[in-house]
Amino acid sequence: MNKFIISFGLIIISLFFYTDIIAQEEIGIWRTVDDKTNIDKSYVEIYIRNGKLYGKIVKILDKSDGENPLCTKCPGALKNKPILGMHVIKGLKKRRNDWYLDKGAFDPETGGTYDCKVWLKDNNTLQVRGYWGIFYRTQTWHRVK
Repeated sequence: MNKFIISFGLIIISLFFYTDIIAQEEIGIWRTVDDKTNIDKSYVEIYIRNGKLYGKIVKILDKSDGENPLCTKCPGALKNKPILGMHVIKGLKKRRNDWYLDKGAFDPETGGTYDCKVWLKDNNTLQVRGYWGIFYRTQTWHRVK
């Protein structure tokens, strides 16, 4: 009986570590690509804080709006603030094979907040989908090595 309890305990502890390892795959710097124009837009740092997934813009690649563009379409306190440093993914919760949250994505280009789903296609490809009702857009982001 003691061996069973010890073995069961070790399995449970191993699952906790395995879950953390899986969650770490999304962590890193990702190159965003506009799904309409296929233009590289920015680098987004994905990180986990308190078990939730966040992403903030750490580098602007598309300089068509200037070196340090401002969020002219953002509402409220974010209006005319620098896009660099803005959080575009906000507190997504882990599900079985993805991360999701209602109102979990912010698009500085439109100033809109959307339901968001994020999942790994493979270790170097992240799918980011924003929902507005039944409509959605999916962007493919690439890991920066």
